[in-house]
Formats: sequence, C-alpha cells, structure tokens
Amino acid sequence: MTIPETIIAIAAFLAGTIIAYLWYRTKVCVIEGRAENDLERWKQEHTQEIRKDSVNRSRSTLKGRISEQMAPLLPEFPFAPADARFIGNPIDFVVFDGYTDAKDGEGTAISVVIVEVKKGKGRLTREESLIRKAVEEGRVSWKTVVLSDDPGDGPEYPESDAGERA
Repeated sequence: MTIPETIIAIAAFLAGTIIAYLWYRTKVCVIEGRAENDLERWKQEHTQEIRKDSVNRSRSTLKGRISEQMAPLLPEFPFAPADARFIGNPIDFVVFDGYTDAKDGEGTAISVVIVEVKKGKGRLTREESLIRKAVEEGRVSWKTVVLSDDPGDGPEYPESDAGERA
C-alpha cells in the first residue's frame, strides 16, 4: 500500500468514525428528549397523587402523636392518668403506678413502669427495643444528684445512693 492510499484509508476511517459518532449522538439526544418528555408527563399525571399520599402520611403521623399523648385518657390505658408522665422520646411515658394513691395517703407502694404507646400494628424501633431489654434485664438504677450552691464545687453523690439498683 502506498502512502497516498494509506492516507486515504486513514481519512476514510476517521470520516466513518465521525459520521458514526454524530449518528449515535443524534440518536442519544432523541432518546434523552423522549425520556425527559415521559418524565414531565409522569410528573404531571402523578403530582396530585403524590401530594395526597404525602398529606395522608403526615396526618397519620400527627394522629399517632396525638394518640400517644392522649393515651392516658383512653379506656384501654391500664394506669391512672394522674400517674403517667409523658416523655415522648425515646419512650412515651413513665408511669408511677400507685403514686396518686400514695400521695393521698391511701397507698404504700409505687411501681415504675416504662410505657410505649403504639397505634394499629406499630412495632418498636430498635432503640425502644433496647430500652425494653434494659428494663427486662434489670439494668435500671436510681441516682440522686445534689447540686452545690458554690459554682466551683462539683455535684455531690450521697453515699446511700451509690450503686443502688432497682
């Protein structure tokens, strides 16, 4: 093959490569345009549905939170409403069962109960499960912290409370 034939072959190859690139690039642009149009059409068709779903989920979450706070007033709540203290996170209530009776001079014992309220088929979160496990295994303790009047002193821990477990 002579030099002019080699140059012609290389030029033909480059021209073919450029034409193929331009042809594929055009096809890609057409496909991208169709995809963008399809996406816009899908957005227009489903925006209302997505918004409605979002509002329903928001309502459901709000109803759940209201139910949690109102639980002591509902008939299925097994404790005296006055004994329940709402915390909200990571658990819903600490119930001092028998506190009201003890305060009125009628009761002699108080039980501390951790309560998580679920509506419907709600399941415990991982953190709530860990808290339940800690309570069930007795990893619950009492600590009294006495703050000093002098800002230079640290908190005091009465000896009688050190290491007590419930």
